[in-house]
Amino acid sequence: MTDDQADKGTVGYLFEMGALKRGKRSGWWIAGVKDPETIAEHSFRTAIIGAVLAMMEGADPAKVALLCTFHDTQETRVGDIPWIGRRYLEAASNEKVTADQVSKARPAVAEGIKAVVHEYENGDSLEVLVAHDADKLECMLQGMEYLEQGYRNAQEWVDTTRAKLKTPSALTLAEAAQGMSSAEWKHIYLS
Repeated sequence: MTDDQADKGTVGYLFEMGALKRGKRSGWWIAGVKDPETIAEHSFRTAIIGAVLAMMEGADPAKVALLCTFHDTQETRVGDIPWIGRRYLEAASNEKVTADQVSKARPAVAEGIKAVVHEYENGDSLEVLVAHDADKLECMLQGMEYLEQGYRNAQEWVDTTRAKLKTPSALTLAEAAQGMSSAEWKHIYLS
């Protein structure tokens, strides 16, 4: 592969990631949410939450944010399959999807992205644990926001994702979030 082909393959991957800005998180449709967040919106806040949790847990915030950023990138190819749908499908692993996505990219880019996804899917470091908790905590917070908008069925998502949290910091923030409104942040700074 020539450098020009690898550059085009790398840019192709970047364009493909733009589809995450349009792809909806389809699990929320089960809860009745008509216009759910996009995969990119979820991944952005997951990365922020991951960095914050990492700071609280003494993990590497940059590494956790990186893991969180790439955790759902495969959904450009396979979509966002809700948990109930997964029991009917035999999907390729996220590692295989990622390998296909970056197969035409510059070798350093391909190897780097594959390593991040492999670690997120298979690692057992504190950073991986925190990244998984960030994904769950983001889902819980999103569910709370949908509850405020009147989607009562989002309560199940709030409860089930909260129950899966493992790190002390994620549990602490989940507890602090209970009873707060999503707009309450602005009042915290005015008092």
